[in-house]
Amino acid sequence: MRIARFVHDDDIHYGTVELAQDGGEHPDTISVLNGDPLVAAVQYTGERFGLDDVRLVAPVIPRSKIIAIGRNYAAHAAEFANDVPETPMMFLKPNTSVVGPGEPIVYPPQTTAVDHEAELAVVIGRICKDVPVERVAEVIFGYTCANDVSARDLQASDGQWGRAKGFDTFCPLGPWIVTHLDVGEASDLAIGATIARGGETIERQASSTANLVHGIAELVAFASSVMTLLPGDVILTGTPEGVGRIEPGDVVHIEIEGIGTLSNPVTDAQA
Repeated sequence: MRIARFVHDDDIHYGTVELAQDGGEHPDTISVLNGDPLVAAVQYTGERFGLDDVRLVAPVIPRSKIIAIGRNYAAHAAEFANDVPETPMMFLKPNTSVVGPGEPIVYPPQTTAVDHEAELAVVIGRICKDVPVERVAEVIFGYTCANDVSARDLQASDGQWGRAKGFDTFCPLGPWIVTHLDVGEASDLAIGATIARGGETIERQASSTANLVHGIAELVAFASSVMTLLPGDVILTGTPEGVGRIEPGDVVHIEIEGIGTLSNPVTDAQA
């Protein structure tokens, strides 16, 4: 199942998405749910809209936190001449950094070096603490695409990553949450990024979640050993090699096999 948040007639709803590739009776539509599935049991209202008639927004706005993991692909650590940490390297991004598909990544005036980072995002579905690895599947609601946008010059100058990765719009999520993948399936998905720039397509990242140093179950267990996880919390699992600069006027496409494509234009803060 694909769970999305969307705007229709100026109201935000949750719904389930059916695509033509599914071979169902209602291709490229979204069926409306009567509440937030991360909070309580929901039912279908009977309303259905075409995907072209609604505007998708971020499938989740974390009520609490976004936990991000650094240097979790060995090749990405190597491209910055960094060692791979023995235990997961965690940092936090504010929930105000979240935007949805199609919404702009705003290039802040404080930086001249902004990079994209394609990442698999894990969405937590229940309150949990000290989750054993073997029970991680019980606390995962689903998976979505993420872009851990980063100001590299500020990351280097500040000596820590809060500002460099915390700007508004620096955490695009979407286009929806996929709930039907198990941990094993999510651990072997193609992941990549491309940039559309001036009529040209620039191939950047191309890897697989099979290359994660610390796997999904280990990351959730580790994070929950440090802090209580709440429904709607998001864990960004790290980015593979091939990150690079984005510029105002670009459109960044993050694609993960079995989930979908998250696309966001880049705009100048002064525009």
